[in-house]
Amino acid sequence: MKYYLIAGEASGDLHGSHLIRELLTLDKAARFRCWGGPLMQDEGADLVKNYQDLAFMGFLEVLENLPAILRNFRFAKADIANFQPDVLILIDYPGFNLRMAKWAKKRDFHVVYYISPQVWAWKESRVRQIQRFVDKMLVILPFEQAFYQKWNLPVEYVGHPLLQVVDDYRLRSAESTKSRLLPNADFIPEKKLVALLPGSRKQEISRKLPIMLEMSIDFPNCQFMVAKAPGQGNQIYQSLLEKYPSVTLTDQAYALLMSADAACVTSGTATLETALFGVPEVVCYKGSWISYQIARRLIKVKYICLVNLILDKPAITELIQGDFTRDNLRNELRDLLENSQRKLEFSADYTYLRKLLGEKGRASANAARIIVEYLTSNVALPERTEPQR
Repeated sequence: MKYYLIAGEASGDLHGSHLIRELLTLDKAARFRCWGGPLMQDEGADLVKNYQDLAFMGFLEVLENLPAILRNFRFAKADIANFQPDVLILIDYPGFNLRMAKWAKKRDFHVVYYISPQVWAWKESRVRQIQRFVDKMLVILPFEQAFYQKWNLPVEYVGHPLLQVVDDYRLRSAESTKSRLLPNADFIPEKKLVALLPGSRKQEISRKLPIMLEMSIDFPNCQFMVAKAPGQGNQIYQSLLEKYPSVTLTDQAYALLMSADAACVTSGTATLETALFGVPEVVCYKGSWISYQIARRLIKVKYICLVNLILDKPAITELIQGDFTRDNLRNELRDLLENSQRKLEFSADYTYLRKLLGEKGRASANAARIIVEYLTSNVALPERTEPQR
């Protein structure tokens, strides 16, 4: 069968790559075409668009890049129509993918959504689009299944794919020392290691990393290391790090988290990855003033951190917009490093988190099985109409 996947960021590339690998175990003759990144490409997919060309973040930023976004829509429609896949698999990235679902379903393509848009956080009305244009919704957060069931939408909870990814890495690296995991780092044994994860997009990095770096000066007895985002070049980091020679850069984010004593993390998937490595963390978010004001009025959830959302409690401190300052970050990091009771609380919360996410087993294998079973029961594919260009 032929599969067309669309992912718009680094985490989607990661999860898409594992899904492709599992699909190949069930469908040996599978062909893949994708929007994603090098990980999906390495698994054998023909990469037609890199997520680095799609990473527009925030309301204002989307408006500024609207011509490029519209060109991407036109290109996607033409490319899908030419490839004629048996199924279109959409991975998160809702602003783009929900529009593609509408277009694809009207032309009788089968549509599976893997990793739900966060419609439970804002724009719940989008569920009506999903009802009309998505054949199967595969969710990775435990509370999402009940959310979609109340809308009578075909949904299955497959577990969270990051649990498998992190556990596989920890198993491979269990016997390694810090110097072996991060061979380019000049480790100072008596210093604690603090991971800085300022995000995957240039906009995020340029807003958040400077505050993290300013704060690092307040901890002369700690070693700070910045995790470079997949697909990002060195230039943006080097320009910011030149004033901080003691702070180093690594492209081995998981090795850094495997070794870190604490972390400052931009909101998003990285907050969950950090928790699964058992690292005490503080979550940092700062967007453009206009984007933040719009989001503050629209978003309905109590927390921006995935860990807090899953646990339904403020287990991790969130420093958002005006609260994300050097002083606040310094105070929170000091508490993470020095407060033994806080470390015990993190350990208990993270243990419960893993239990919640691991109930279904390996998420990518579950998702692949459901997709193949769905396609097998729908082998009489309808005749498709050519789209209007």
